[in-house]
Order: sequence, then structure tokens, then C-alpha cells
Amino acid sequence: MGYTIHELHEQLVKKEISAVELTKKIMAHRDAVEGDIHAYLSTSDKAALETAARVDEKIAKGEEISDLAGIPGAIKDNMCIKGETCTAASKMLEHWVSPYDATVIEKLKKEDFISLGKTNMDEFAMGSSTERSAFGPSRNPWNTDYVPGGSSGGSAAAVAATEAIWSLGSDTGGSIRQPASFNGIVGLKPTYGLVSRYGLLAFASSLDQIGPLTKDVTDAAIVLNAIAGHDERDSTSIPQEKKDYRKALIRDVKGMRIGVPKEFFGKGIKPETKEAIDKALAFYEKEGAEIVDVSIPHINSGVSVYYIIAPAEASSNLARYDGVSYGFRAEGKDIIDMYIKTRSQGFGEEVKRRIMLGNYVLSAGYYDAYYLKALKVRTLLKQEFDEAFKKCDVIAAPSASGTSFKFGAFSDPLSLYMEDICTVPVNLIGAPSISIPVGFKDDLPLGMQLIGRTLGEETILQAAYTFEQAHPEFTRTAPKGEIKE
Repeated sequence: MGYTIHELHEQLVKKEISAVELTKKIMAHRDAVEGDIHAYLSTSDKAALETAARVDEKIAKGEEISDLAGIPGAIKDNMCIKGETCTAASKMLEHWVSPYDATVIEKLKKEDFISLGKTNMDEFAMGSSTERSAFGPSRNPWNTDYVPGGSSGGSAAAVAATEAIWSLGSDTGGSIRQPASFNGIVGLKPTYGLVSRYGLLAFASSLDQIGPLTKDVTDAAIVLNAIAGHDERDSTSIPQEKKDYRKALIRDVKGMRIGVPKEFFGKGIKPETKEAIDKALAFYEKEGAEIVDVSIPHINSGVSVYYIIAPAEASSNLARYDGVSYGFRAEGKDIIDMYIKTRSQGFGEEVKRRIMLGNYVLSAGYYDAYYLKALKVRTLLKQEFDEAFKKCDVIAAPSASGTSFKFGAFSDPLSLYMEDICTVPVNLIGAPSISIPVGFKDDLPLGMQLIGRTLGEETILQAAYTFEQAHPEFTRTAPKGEIKE
């Protein structure tokens, strides 16, 4: 039995399995492995089974169902679902129940989607390993001594462990692509503005983007079909006609130009990562693609720029958590004391660190020296990518420096920040990027990302699909994801 969206959809339509049977099967497996993985922060089994029953009724009546109908998924716990807690893995919002649905949830409900629950993450999406969750880390289904990546580590682990067939994550500096790489699955960060951010708890508003984590490229296109589209409630949403991204799934790269920036393969990239990507590029060349050398000189400035802009925006976005309107409130002798104690006790170390950094770079004495300069380098980086895309259609790069790392491997925050060097430039320029599995090292997955032009999702999906179809050995299931039939 295949456990992809498209395979399960066929089985549902042919009545080889019912949506209720499928949902119960995935829930039973989730319950069996969740103690080892900790992918979820909350579950919604009753609602899931009610939706599954409605889908079965439609099938019984001969009604057409959507590609996602009756397929169990999971949602990162920074997206609002009406009547469910939305914690952002923080003590600050531990008991907050959302009064409304995010736009992506509204869209998915129209598709009769099933959510098995909300997934674990780094607190307020600030981290690269899910070690920063206030409710304990998630673990990698390939080896539970290793991190699942972050901040969408719970969403990625849930899919890799088949605790969900698909999931949604959010990508601010690589938080979909890096955990996808670590878990041997597909992670797609869409063009900024393609998917509405309404109902996504904000970290850095000019960088955040919702996207799918799936078992294969076809599933990524299916989920993107469901969640993409203009939203008047999001001022950064791009007005455009609805597309069917499945039409891009063609095994053909003849004449496609694939750019390889040498700056992406410098110091810090593990030999096994470079070797795996070199083999992938050799495959593309054999299939008729043209491999082109391109240069993005300021790529190594990406991390520095990101860790100025992202904390600056975070310090503004997180100012709303003050203990007055909603969320956690500490007792204080007066309102100022209450503010201080609420934010001191409600936020974790990493969140407080980034708020302090953001306030610092936005302060009167340092705004020009840091924040304004970072914005100029961001513009320069965008110009360099635009120049590169004059020579190529897709840019190939590592999704991460290597495989996953063990818990506690990085003792200081700065070293962990540097792990984002492969992914943050894409968020800074707002481009789409997809991470796909390209190999293994010591039974841990390796990933490659394919970066496209703005609104170039079809091109990167086509390139990713072509590689995936020729290399089924890289999309195998993690040990914890094997379901006993």
C-alpha cells in the first residue's frame, strides 16, 4: 500500500479503502511511534474522523472528491484553526484557542482535508532543530538520537514517520527545506506572497511563507494547488490566476539551464553533500539539461543580513505578547512589573535573544549602521540572483551543509545560525525553492534544493520531478515510518 496523497486518492475513489479506515490506520500508527518522535503538540482525532465519514458519504453517493479529501495531514502549530489551540510551541500561548481559521485552513476545509493535529516546532519558529520548543524537542524518524531540523521539525518528522501523509510548515529562513532534507522528504517554500499568511503567527513578516512537506514531488504540487491563491486579507498576497501545478510534473529537462553558484559550495559544506549534488547534476546533464556556472558574490552575507532583518521584524511582531489582551500573564505589583515578568517568564531563551537583538539594531544609534545596511545588502543579493537567472532557469544548491546532527551538537547559538547559510538567501529574495532527497550518509538523508525565479514554481517542480522519477531509492520510508499491514 502506497502512502502518498495521489496513491491514496486513487484507492479511495476505487473504494479499495475508506477514508475512515485510512484515518484510523494512520492514527493508530501515530500513537504507536509518537512516544519516540514527539511530532505533535495536540491532536484532533474526533474532528478528523467526522470529516473522514463525510468524505466516505460523498464517495458512496458517487460525488467527485478533491485530491486531498480524506487524506490525513497535520498543521504546524503556528497556523490558526478555529476552536483549536495555537501555541507556537511557546508558554506564552500554551492555552490560547484560536477564534478563527487561517486562510490556508479555510482553503483546505473546502477540500475536505483531514488534520490529525498541530505539530511541534521551535518556539515562534525561531530555531533550526526543534530543540527550542517550550514543550520538548521532536526527534528524527531515521535515528532518534538526531534532530529533525527546524523550525518545522514536527511537521517534517510527522510525514517521515507516516504519522501524517502530508503537513504544512512555514519557512522564514529555511524552516521547510532544511527539515525536509534532514528527514528525507520533499519540502516546498513557495514564492513570497503566493500563499496567504493571514492566520499565520508572525515571526518576520517579510520572510515568512507557508508551504507543504510531503513524501514526493507530486504530493507537493497537490498541496500547493489547494493553498495557493490571492487573499485580500494579506496585503503582500500576489494577485494571479489559479494554476494547476500538477501540469508541471513532466519528466523532461532537455534544454533546461541549471545554474551552479560556486559560493553555495564553499567552506562548511560536507564532502558527501557536494558529492551527492554533483551526481544529481551529472544526471541532469545526461538528460539533456545544460549545467551553467553562475556567481552570487554576496551569498555569504545572507546569514548576517537575515539575523539583522528577522530579529528586527520579530521584535516588532512579538511586542503584542504583553499579558494584557491574551496569552500568558504573570502577576506583578503594577502594570510595568506585570509586563516585565510576563515577557521574561513567557518567552524562551532564543526568543528573548532575538527580541533583544532586534531592538538593538532598530535603536536610534544603530539603525543606519545595521538595519539600513542589511536592507541594502538584501537588495544587492536580489540583483545578483536576477543576474544569475539571466543565464539559467533553475539554481541547484545544498538544502543543508550535511545530514542531521545530534541533539546538543551546537553549544552556542552563533554556530547554529551558520547552519542556515544554504537557505536564508532564498527568503531574503522571496524566490521559490524545493528540497528533494538526493542521497544518504550513514543512513541519514541528504537534500538538494532547486531555486527558481519569482513565481517559477512550475520550473522547479518539473526539475525536481524529473530527478525523483529516476531515483526512487532516495524516497524510501524512514524506519519509524513503516506501517505494518
